[in-house]
Amino acid sequence: MLVPRVWSSVRPGVSKVLSRTLGGWPSGEGRRMDLSGIYPPVTTPFTATAEVDYGKLQENLHKLGTFPFRGFVVQGSNGEFPFLTSSERLEVVSRARQALPKDKLLLAGSGCESTQATVEMTVSMAHVGADAAMVVTPCYYRGRMSSAALVHHYTKVADLSPIPVVLYSVPANTGLDLPVDAVVTLSQHPNIVGIKDSGGDVTRIGLIVHKTRSQDFQVLAGSAGFLLASYAVGAVGGVCALANVLGAQVCQLERLCLTGQWEDAQKLQHRLIEPNTAVTRSFGIPGLKKTMDWFGYYGGPCRSPLQELSPAQEEALRLDFARNGWL
Repeated sequence: MLVPRVWSSVRPGVSKVLSRTLGGWPSGEGRRMDLSGIYPPVTTPFTATAEVDYGKLQENLHKLGTFPFRGFVVQGSNGEFPFLTSSERLEVVSRARQALPKDKLLLAGSGCESTQATVEMTVSMAHVGADAAMVVTPCYYRGRMSSAALVHHYTKVADLSPIPVVLYSVPANTGLDLPVDAVVTLSQHPNIVGIKDSGGDVTRIGLIVHKTRSQDFQVLAGSAGFLLASYAVGAVGGVCALANVLGAQVCQLERLCLTGQWEDAQKLQHRLIEPNTAVTRSFGIPGLKKTMDWFGYYGGPCRSPLQELSPAQEEALRLDFARNGWL
């Protein structure tokens, strides 16, 4: 394993960054990063004994690399990042970077509960190959996570990050939305390049696009279920769990939207809604991993306390794909 080497190599960089004043980082490089396109939020494979299977991770990435994705997200919600140690999180990023072509963007989920820990993780992930950091909203003290608190958090992270920062709002998991007024304020930061919004509220996505139109700021839809609608209101791409199993189809939907073939796009979007719901809201990561097994990837088990699907749930999952012609 590379973990000891990874940690020894990133610690000096972390210390150097944290010694800077808040205004001391020459941020702004990220404004030239184009996020447009489709990103699968890859799963973290585990062995039967619940160890991270880095070999299977790289195998999955090599297979997924045959599709015209803009890049990949690691350590997002589908990566089970809350269940990984800090060393495992960094090792996953390092192994993913090794497996991917240089022209594919690697977005790494670096969010932690404290600002200090998030800064350290962001800097460390940059050192092991991440092109951008996707930072989820801290949520344990969600009742205190006002717009002011979140703006303060993300500003400090972006000030000290050596790579561009992408905001990440996923209320289904965190219990809170990153408020629109906070997003608008943060869009003005030179090192914050966009947001992944997984809430599914297309009105909100359109409002964010509208209110940040004077900034070099990009919006990514957080699911394939509302990808067409998000493109229609100005999103530039999507981070879509379904792309882990129906990569060609999600990329096709992207092309249809970008070329204005809205009738065909609508038909395809309709066929993707039920399977997308199945691997997100209905059955979640266990459902996605089970489906990956069916489609020639390695899904495998989840890490406890996530549980495997029951036979009845597995059959319902299969029907969601079969009735739409995917199985």
